[in-house]
This record gives sequence, C-alpha cells and structure tokens, in this order.
Amino acid sequence: MPLVSMRQLLDEAAKGGYGVGAFNVNNMEQIQAIMQAAQATKSPVIIQASRGARQYSQDKFLYHLMLAAADLYPEIPIAMHQDHGNSYETCKSAIELGFTSVMMDGSLKEDGKTPTDFEENVEVTRRVVEFAHARGVTVEGEIGVLGGIEDGHGAGGTGLEHVTDPDQAVEFAERTGVDALAIAIGTSHGAYKFSKKPDGKVLKMDLLIEIHNRLPKTHLVMHGSSSVPKDLQDIINQYGGHLKPTWGVPVEEIQLGIKNGVRKINVDTDSRLAITGAIRKVFFETPEKFDPRDYLKPAREAMQKVVAERMTQFGQAGHAGDYTPKTIEQMREGYANGTLETRPSLVGAH
Repeated sequence: MPLVSMRQLLDEAAKGGYGVGAFNVNNMEQIQAIMQAAQATKSPVIIQASRGARQYSQDKFLYHLMLAAADLYPEIPIAMHQDHGNSYETCKSAIELGFTSVMMDGSLKEDGKTPTDFEENVEVTRRVVEFAHARGVTVEGEIGVLGGIEDGHGAGGTGLEHVTDPDQAVEFAERTGVDALAIAIGTSHGAYKFSKKPDGKVLKMDLLIEIHNRLPKTHLVMHGSSSVPKDLQDIINQYGGHLKPTWGVPVEEIQLGIKNGVRKINVDTDSRLAITGAIRKVFFETPEKFDPRDYLKPAREAMQKVVAERMTQFGQAGHAGDYTPKTIEQMREGYANGTLETRPSLVGAH
C-alpha cells in the first residue's frame, strides 16, 4: 500500500470516535517499532519527522525507510507527516520529497522559538494549504503556543502563557482551510511537563470542548501528549540515569480529548524513554557487549510495547482494515471540488 493521506486517517477516526497516535522517528529501529506495534494492534498510523529528524537521518534515507514500511506492511494505512514545519519552504520541501501531510507551525517564527502575531500565522499557513491541497497533501496548523522545548523547537514556559483563543481558532480555520488544528490547552514539549503529579484537571479541557463545538469539521491535535510513565523513568535511573521527577499528561485526559474532537495525538518522549532505558539496561548488565544489535533490538522492543499500548488507549487498535485508502490523487480531487472543505462558512456547501 502506498503512503496515504493523513486527512483520510483523521476523517475515519472521527467517524469511529477514536484518536490516532502520531509517533516521532529518527531512525530505522523506531520506524520498525511503530510498524510492529501497528501490525500487532491492527492500527492505522501516523509516523512523523521533525526538521531535526530529517537532518539527522537525511531526507532520502528517511523517505525510503518509510517506503519500505509501506511495502512490508501493506495492510496498514500509513501517513508520513512533517512535524512542526517552521516555514513555507520547509513544508514545500517535505511535500516535494513525498510526505503525505505537513504541519505549518506558524505560531512561532522561523527560529522555532519566538511567537508570531496572528496575521503572520494566518498568511504563512494559508500559503502552505494552497500549495499542499493542490497536491492532495494534508495540512495541520497551530493556533496558540505550546510550552516547553523539544528538538530545538518551542517557546519554553509552562504551556499556559499563550493558550488558544476560541474566536481566533475559528477565524484561523476559516481563513486558512487547514485540515487539522493543534491547540494550546496546557500541554508542553519534552519530558518535564508538570512538576507535581497531575490531579486529573491539568489541561483546559473546557477550552478544547468549546473549540470542537465551533469547529466540528476541523480535526483537533494534542501536542506534547506523552504520559512520561514513572516505570520508564525508573528504569533509566536504575541503570545510571539521572532524570528529575516529572509527570506527563494522564491518558485519561487524552481520552477525554478524543471524545471531544481530538483525532491526532503526538507522542515522542515516551518512545525516547523506553529506548534509552532498554539500552542503559544492556550496557549496565552486560558491559562486555559491543554489537549494536545487542542493545538496539531490546530498545526496539521496548518502544514497540509503549506504542502498542498507546494505540490501544487511543482507540485506533483494530481499525486498520475498516476502509480502502484513497490515493493522493483522489485527495487532490476532493480538495479541488470542495468535498474536503473544512472552513466553517463552506462546510456542507458541496
């Protein structure tokens, strides 16, 4: 099966009332872990790469690894997504490479750190939508600014400094025509999200629910949604690591979001913790080993376990075979004739 449109994955998730995890990758083992988890749980999947990942792995290596995944797992719908594109040029290069979905994060300037104003965000996102939809490619935008920093991207802070304004979210969706919208409701990038155990109300879910009610056709996205499990932290620290105590987003909060329009959930830190803990364990228990396969295989297995668990918790498990994937050309036609329209004023007009 060729790589497919993220828009179709999210549309089907909306019909089924579930979410789809978007898992970040940098190398072959991570892609293998995600695909093995998807096969085991029969899940559609979004595999995403940041600008840093594209640079680290080199674009062509990464793209051909994704083609290999599609070839080896033909029963699994796979979308390849550019995470946090920082400019029109970044998104354009991803589309030209073969990504089937891009995020234009116009909430920050091209440096990936400085918040933009609303008009800047609208204009650059609108340009990306115009270019992408003409080629059948999905676009995710962002309104509001997430907290934290990961992979060199982020404004820092707690995630509550620049929460999404619902009125701006509606105007943004209307003026850009994005397929999916990342909103800021208190989540943040990286492992250190919360300094104390969350009480179950750490996110501004009332804000999310209001935005969903006003934008029912625009799929909502939760970034910074790793749960940062204590058992994964403990493994790292048990075998020589020095992670400070930290807490992530409770799965129950994510599941509440899924019930209220969240269709894409970004997970990266949990995968990193699983991999690092497994590698540290091998090095600690068998310091004589030096074959990369001796530590990368258990690292891959640890990540696979975490990803499969999230796929089940998000509800996407069992849905890989629910529908026939559309081609990118069919998606292009859908954007052209208006059947994939998300702008509030035009929904239902076709």
